[in-house]
Amino acid sequence: MPDINTSEDCLRTISITNVRIDPELAATVAAVADEGTLDAASRRLRMTPSAVSQRLKTLEQQLGRILVVRSKPVRLTEAGETVVRLARQMALLEHDAWGGLGLDEGETGRTRIPLAVNADSMATWFLPPLARLSAGHGLDFDLHRDDQNFTARLLESGTVMAAVTSESAPVTGCSVSPLGVLEYHAMAERGFCERWFAQGVTAQALVAAPFVDFDRRDTLQHDWLEAKGVPHQDVPRHYVPASADYALAVRLGLGWGMVPVLQQTEGLVPLGGPPLRVELHWQQWNLRSPLLDTIAGEVADEAMRVLSR
Repeated sequence: MPDINTSEDCLRTISITNVRIDPELAATVAAVADEGTLDAASRRLRMTPSAVSQRLKTLEQQLGRILVVRSKPVRLTEAGETVVRLARQMALLEHDAWGGLGLDEGETGRTRIPLAVNADSMATWFLPPLARLSAGHGLDFDLHRDDQNFTARLLESGTVMAAVTSESAPVTGCSVSPLGVLEYHAMAERGFCERWFAQGVTAQALVAAPFVDFDRRDTLQHDWLEAKGVPHQDVPRHYVPASADYALAVRLGLGWGMVPVLQQTEGLVPLGGPPLRVELHWQQWNLRSPLLDTIAGEVADEAMRVLSR
């Protein structure tokens, strides 16, 4: 006689294979993920929080899986990430269908496009193409900022449709194309150099001179120090986790730092040593979508004008 639990599991599997995911229910899960709470999602969807909760419960029961952990903010489970990715893909395809039917955004509503980008790209070259796209296509961009070494993870989870990343290997289900190179030089304010590097940018001086770190995952300054033969662990540092403020901190003499070429201004003194070159790539869902391809083309054109090759 078969084990009862095993039989129930088999029945559950059979029932799941015959379930069709309601686009409206999937979109509700995506709204909850975007807004962080059921209350905020209810305001966006213009329904009561209890109605949002009921939609979540309905889809979870249909799929036999928990989709959202009700924390603050909410956290998607692996199954929830899959549903959100499906919801975003359906919304993208729906927008493309509207265009094919000759309907404009005034008749169909605006489309939200979540993208991931590193802070320095956002501060220097990434926003102008988005402004042109938003004006021409009625798009609302939802930008997720992270280090270029980690933005690809947001593609895997379904949080974003495309990302600027340093990873050249495509994420599963995505295509990849090169954008260009963001080049960084070690720079410092003139008075800072006179104080800390009066005898030159020596290893002894670099051990004592404070530098500016972006955050605890940023390794650019560490890599440059190691290239100069200086371990970074005991060097004094300031943390300034915003790209424009980071460049400002260096200009004000708070410390030396690796400044992108696109943010270098008069008054900054190069410290020598090797420039650091970060190769950037565009990864997007491997989905035939005229809208997503239009976004990719506009971003690539701007990158070609601005970034090093």
